[in-house]
Amino acid sequence: MGDRIKVFAVVALLGFMAGVFAQLFADYALPWLMTVLPAIIEAKFLISGVSGAVLTVAMVSVWAYFTGSRDR
Repeated sequence: MGDRIKVFAVVALLGFMAGVFAQLFADYALPWLMTVLPAIIEAKFLISGVSGAVLTVAMVSVWAYFTGSRDR
């Protein structure tokens, strides 16, 4: 039971960190990208999709690293 609580805690921590990073990205990087690349990145859903994909890959990578086998 203790291992499950650790996994839930790690997932909760990763979710919190992803939310913080998403907010920072939306506040700082998104307006900058909209001014630098207005013709390419005109739709906010495109930026949201890319940032969501990057955050998901990062979270799954961290999860896989922490839960990987120790004998490698």
